[in-house]
Amino acid sequence: MTAIQNEPISIVLDKYPISVQGIKNESYKDKKGVWWVSTPQGQKILKKISNSEDTLKHILHAVRHLTANGVMIPRVNRTREGAEYVNINGTCFILIDAIEGRNPSYSSTAELAKVVKGLAKFHKASEGFFPVPDSKPKIHLGIWIDDYSQQLEDMNSFYKNELSSKENNPIGKFIVNEFPVFYERGHKAISGLKGKEYKDWVESARKHGCLCHQDFAAGNLIITGAGDLYVLDTDSLTVDIPARDIRKLLNKIMKKNGKWDLELLKKIIKYYQSENPLSPGQWQVVKQDLMFPHLFIGAMNKYYYKRDKEWSSDKYFQRIREMANFEKTITPILVNFESIVPYERNE
Repeated sequence: MTAIQNEPISIVLDKYPISVQGIKNESYKDKKGVWWVSTPQGQKILKKISNSEDTLKHILHAVRHLTANGVMIPRVNRTREGAEYVNINGTCFILIDAIEGRNPSYSSTAELAKVVKGLAKFHKASEGFFPVPDSKPKIHLGIWIDDYSQQLEDMNSFYKNELSSKENNPIGKFIVNEFPVFYERGHKAISGLKGKEYKDWVESARKHGCLCHQDFAAGNLIITGAGDLYVLDTDSLTVDIPARDIRKLLNKIMKKNGKWDLELLKKIIKYYQSENPLSPGQWQVVKQDLMFPHLFIGAMNKYYYKRDKEWSSDKYFQRIREMANFEKTITPILVNFESIVPYERNE
């Protein structure tokens, strides 16, 4: 039998007060899986969770907090005994309602505004969140400087190996030419994060509570027929400042656009500010995070550690080139960032 056939799906579903009419696997990767479950009450989604039970407790606590503060997240179904999940031999499963609708499009002005405002509302709703004692939360709060420094130096070691090599392949030659610029930019970003602004935001978040989604993007959002925005895939909810989500969403939107666009950025910042205004100092932290070459470093990391076994050398090279070219388009944005940020936030 294959691994997926060994999954205790029937045993798990038997613990819920539902009548199962059909089961269809959506995706499966050993430690996690997704199944569509048809019931008379509508479609449900069964998820095998890769996180530990204690981390799942953190996620469910966070979901309850966000939902109570107005964020629309698919309902978690409870078992016959009232539990939010099923634990089978240390592996946890949850059953959630499926939401009918579609992913938003960044090319639609109205839907882009809904996404960005949705992120701002998500961050505002996360205020007051603090992990419960018996959980194992994911925490990135306050560790950026050490984390980014480690990432940068890790890739620097591969760059040095390429530099000392007598014969480089095309990817190695590209890295030798391109890495120094991104290495310098990374160090400049880290230096900026050592300033007062990042420290102040972290301390404020520790005091008032915070959460980041980590992938608040079109693929994890659903717009219903009624126009409601549902937030999906809460498996990676982490304790961190909003800048983390803002940087990730901006990179997604601008990548889809093909390059960084000044006017588009102004619109996005305006949308965000209308729901959860950030201070000038906080926008400086966003700037430093955008300055760090996350996408180029990530592409290098993916190649050198062969994190996708199915990728060919050509595909790795294409990804590295694309990320390098895209990252370079942000330069004028960074230079003019202070003139972009709307300091008149109370208009």
